[in-house]
Amino acid sequence: MSNTLNLIKKDPWLEPFKNAILGRHQHVLDKEVELTDNKRMTLSDFATGHFYFGLHRTNDRWTFREWAPNATKIFLIGTFNDWQEQESFALKRIDNGNWELILPAEAIQHGELYKLKVYWNGGCGERIPAWATRVVQDDATRIFSAQVWEPQEPFQFTKKPFVPKTDPLLIYECHIGMAQQEEKVGTFNEFREKTLPRIAKAGYNCIQIMAIQEHPYYGSFGYHVSNFFAVSSRFGTPEELKQLIDTAHGLGIAVIMDIVHSHSVKNEMEGLGNFAGDPYQYFYQNERREHPAWDSLCFDYGKNEVLHFLLSNCKYWLEEYKFDGFRFDGVTSMLYYSHGLGEAFLNYADYYNGHQDDNAICYLTLANKLIHQVNSRAITVAEEVSGMPGLAVKVEDGGYGFDYRMAMNIPDYWIKTIKEKIDEDWKPSSILWEVTNRRQDEKTVSYAESHDQALVGDKTIIFRLIDADMYWHMQKGDENYTVHRGIALHKMIRLITATTINGGYLNFMGNEFGHPEWIDFPREGNGWSCKYARRQWNLVDQKNLTYHYLADFDAAMIAIINGIKDFQATPIEEIWHDDGDQILAYKRNDHVFVFNFNPVKSFSDYGFLVEPGSYEVVLNTDSKEFGGNGLTDDSMEHLTNFDPLYKKENKEWLKLYIPARSAMVLRKTK
Repeated sequence: MSNTLNLIKKDPWLEPFKNAILGRHQHVLDKEVELTDNKRMTLSDFATGHFYFGLHRTNDRWTFREWAPNATKIFLIGTFNDWQEQESFALKRIDNGNWELILPAEAIQHGELYKLKVYWNGGCGERIPAWATRVVQDDATRIFSAQVWEPQEPFQFTKKPFVPKTDPLLIYECHIGMAQQEEKVGTFNEFREKTLPRIAKAGYNCIQIMAIQEHPYYGSFGYHVSNFFAVSSRFGTPEELKQLIDTAHGLGIAVIMDIVHSHSVKNEMEGLGNFAGDPYQYFYQNERREHPAWDSLCFDYGKNEVLHFLLSNCKYWLEEYKFDGFRFDGVTSMLYYSHGLGEAFLNYADYYNGHQDDNAICYLTLANKLIHQVNSRAITVAEEVSGMPGLAVKVEDGGYGFDYRMAMNIPDYWIKTIKEKIDEDWKPSSILWEVTNRRQDEKTVSYAESHDQALVGDKTIIFRLIDADMYWHMQKGDENYTVHRGIALHKMIRLITATTINGGYLNFMGNEFGHPEWIDFPREGNGWSCKYARRQWNLVDQKNLTYHYLADFDAAMIAIINGIKDFQATPIEEIWHDDGDQILAYKRNDHVFVFNFNPVKSFSDYGFLVEPGSYEVVLNTDSKEFGGNGLTDDSMEHLTNFDPLYKKENKEWLKLYIPARSAMVLRKTK
């Protein structure tokens, strides 16, 4: 291994922490050698536990295997044996803490339910197999069971291989259950038929689906996972999810999964919490076992069996369902013994002070190596708030191998700005710095808001801007000042966030049209109602309401970004800012982006030095078609004015009328 990795070469401020960085990198290399039998196989060969463990059908028999080193006896029980322990369904201990059962083909049938009855010294209990690929809940008893899933005609994908478009990556974050208009839990089929066409029409080229892995409590948003290899049955069958993904691919839309490997639900009967009487089989020991803020359990990434389980899980979703990658949830929680709680992360020393979980770092790095080994075009995104250097740097350069990291500072900045500053104090220089504040060698996914801002206890941007007036003044012709202001700023915030990306852009389902209110999943406190766990598409479809203005603008904005080759890779060049006027201008290639955050003052003949030529307006937040005032004539050709002072710089004056609280995008035509 080189004594200096590219991660350090590109950032000399990391030099004092060279030994820690090299040590982490070597840890990954050593662990890979260990897991792959001294490189006699690949990581992909290693990550095949789902083919060995669990229930599998061959021509003439069923084979079931489970890892349960603490068990003393295990029986397979189910509808096929009236849930009774029978010697013919008793597993035999084989090697390395594994158990096995071989049954004739006629012993169990597709659709039957099953569990394990596990005995250990001092106790016993029913458990759902750790590697179960189908888990269902009984409507009457609310009890979960594994289900035999071997359909006679498994789904056949029609689109292969799919090549995601990532220049740029435009993510539509979504949740299947709450994607429908009706007050109920939506399905994969409904999403495929009703929601996918909306996303395609809006111009997004990737969907990030939440809550795919089975979870006992619907209101956890899918983040308290119990069964890591099972598609949540509340949304439909495995075949229906595969059909959704296949249809998305046919529309040119990549599908990435919000994967949860940062923690696990505490449940014992459904989950892994105390699988065979051993609370530490999958999880850290003592005080590190429980996550103090999430009421969940923390995986022991130092165990090879746990690495096998999680790495196999990554490969399973890629190959079985043709997912195009993953957004890894809770990466900050994995990286630090403190889970990032109460940490300030003020300087580089905070990333290399011995408070980091090197086992988790090793797992994440191996996971990225594996994922890209299985599918070189796969997309991986890290949800990480601390700013850990190298997260989205190639493994061979000393990084952790993610393709993107979430720019989590941006939504926090917008919330803080909207809450704490009057409009006159919005400083364009501060705004531009914040949306471009990132490590230059790491690609990010920028976003103004995600599902986090839409949950009960928080507010979406549109709800912060308009609040209660959304209930009374969103009818066309009845808008008041608050609504006009909210609509204007909603467009401007999205425009500056989306057009300053260096990798990707994300929007949460419905936020593009200013979906009102918050998300509140059915729970005892709201009478188990789905009223706020759905999307009111009727609002954007009604042309007499103002919501469609925001959706139309979002689609126009996305179309412009899509229409510029390698948009995310083009440099952002600031042309001008004046915090007094609240004016900002920057360019990317032949496009100029101009913002006037001033709430009351419009400017005539405001000049910017740009390349000589002719410019046309291709997008204007103040256009009447997007709910603006229409104060400018956007059909006008804008010619630059010669100034001998700037002849050597090849710059001329572009003079514009810029209405208050508006933004425009111009393209150089010649």
